[in-house]
Amino acid sequence: MAAAALAIAGCSGSFNPDSVADATRDQVNRVEPLCWWVGMKTPLQLLVQGPEISSYDVALEGDIRVDIKAVHKADSPNYLFIDVDVCSTAAPGTYYLVFSKDGESFKVPYEISARREGSAQRESFTTKDMIYLIMPDRFVDGDESLDAVPRNMESVDKEAFFGRHGGDIAGIRSQLDYMADLGVTAIWNTPLLEDNEPSSSYHGYACSDYYHIDRRFGSNEDYRNLVAECHGKGIKMIMDIVTNHCGAAHWWMADLPFKDWVHVWPEYTHSNCAFSAQNDPYCSDLDKTNMEGGWFDTSMPDMNLDNPFVLQYFKQWAVWWIEYADLDGLRVDTYPYNEKYPMSEWCKSVRSEYPNLNIVGEVWTCNVPQLAYWQSGNPNRDGFDSNLPCIMDFPLQAAICQGMPRDTVHWDEGLVKIYDAVANDLYYTDMSNMMIFPGNHDTDRIADVLNHSVPRQKMVMAMMATLRGIPQIFYADELMGVSRDRRQGHGGLRIDFPLNWREDPVAVEVHDYTKALFNWRKTASAVHNGKTIHFLRRDNTYAYFRYNDGEVVFVFLNNSRRNETVPWADYAEFTCEGAARRGAGSPALVCGTDVVSGASVDFSAPVKVAPRSALVVDFKLK
Repeated sequence: MAAAALAIAGCSGSFNPDSVADATRDQVNRVEPLCWWVGMKTPLQLLVQGPEISSYDVALEGDIRVDIKAVHKADSPNYLFIDVDVCSTAAPGTYYLVFSKDGESFKVPYEISARREGSAQRESFTTKDMIYLIMPDRFVDGDESLDAVPRNMESVDKEAFFGRHGGDIAGIRSQLDYMADLGVTAIWNTPLLEDNEPSSSYHGYACSDYYHIDRRFGSNEDYRNLVAECHGKGIKMIMDIVTNHCGAAHWWMADLPFKDWVHVWPEYTHSNCAFSAQNDPYCSDLDKTNMEGGWFDTSMPDMNLDNPFVLQYFKQWAVWWIEYADLDGLRVDTYPYNEKYPMSEWCKSVRSEYPNLNIVGEVWTCNVPQLAYWQSGNPNRDGFDSNLPCIMDFPLQAAICQGMPRDTVHWDEGLVKIYDAVANDLYYTDMSNMMIFPGNHDTDRIADVLNHSVPRQKMVMAMMATLRGIPQIFYADELMGVSRDRRQGHGGLRIDFPLNWREDPVAVEVHDYTKALFNWRKTASAVHNGKTIHFLRRDNTYAYFRYNDGEVVFVFLNNSRRNETVPWADYAEFTCEGAARRGAGSPALVCGTDVVSGASVDFSAPVKVAPRSALVVDFKLK
């Protein structure tokens, strides 16, 4: 066969087999990662996939400072795994993988680019941020031409509860000014990667191609441009990723590289979903194997991270997207379902490449010690360290949903639920790395939980803006968004973004309140890094202070049916001049500012708080 070149775009981040000459397309379908960079710590292992590719010898043509260290054959003859050593002094440019057999050869170009200066030291999301969670398909349809779906992909049906509605990257871009004005400083999109399941593919959690944005959302370049535009507006980008499972429609499911690439069972076996199996000292091997290896769903094959090639694939895949798209953080779905030691190694590897990068894991449990087990640095008795810096505060979310809807309560109900959730902070290693939220794409809409109570919705926003941790708001919750049909569960709560919200007085009221809080929060250092002291009273009220050397923020929540007068005298242990808790010589709290209304609040005068409302006061000390 005459030598030919397989045309793959390198760091443009795309792969188009339709552009390949026929003689070469028959031999190589994919090379992943799509490109690489000089100066990376993460080892590079290329996955090459093509008919009988393992029967070829392979060499690398180009700068001698880029060299093949090893070539690994898989169980399938249609794969090769190639370890490539990229010296830190290698020249950026196009290299060639040369495949040869029986005196014939062909070449595959591979791009190795220069790394952006300072890329390794990128900053990430912190307590200073407000994260806005978007489900892209259900947000805004910004490019209707993408609704003309490519063949073999689920079509758009805007009325279907579990179908595609046509939201896309262009739709997200169209609302960036809205988000910046609201006070958003980071965006978390549910997965944008290709999900080619025949139905219910809109959510994106059953990935069918880990290196390409779903064509119904846009292209890899569109995503990279979105991130750049976000950065220009002071907004960070967090990518939602899934390491536990792929989609049944993933291209490799027709021909697995290794027999144990995914967990294979004699018949379909669902995970037992028993998180306790990961930290239970009495757990049987049977239960642990089922927890880690059982499938999440019939359409979601469970990846085997104990296979070192699978683990390496996911390490460099995460690094590739961070580097290619210039990401600011990661969110990992279904975290405890993964094999825990390989995932600990995965976190360590990604953060070795990017030491400041934050990664938040979804550990959906309200069992506080069980949740704390997964945060890096927790003193677990079995010695396990997840290397996962941030976890999602599901116990607080549950407390909000249980405590907020009612105003007539017994002694252990109402706002005491939230008080108790905060009191459990002693179990966590790092409260600055807890993501707090009233709801997300998997839970009931908070407005539905609160029985569409506008005052209570505003109270929840006040808590999100002032409690410890990193706040996350689900899109349209700032507009009092309610489920299209609560009986439809996920399909109903994942509503299309209401572009006409300005015509709805209720939406405007909640929006303006949320906007005032989160724009103030950007400079509220006591909320970002301050300590907490809280006070519980009867009659369904709750008060707390967030404080540091230069600022005190006071929050009073009244979830009762009547006006409540702020009991300043109750807080004397904190507020009195020179109180030990705030440090000797600390000035007295005299006059602060209501952060929503801008009105002055005199500490020495009676202050009434209306039923089902919050008072947030900012005292600047210096």
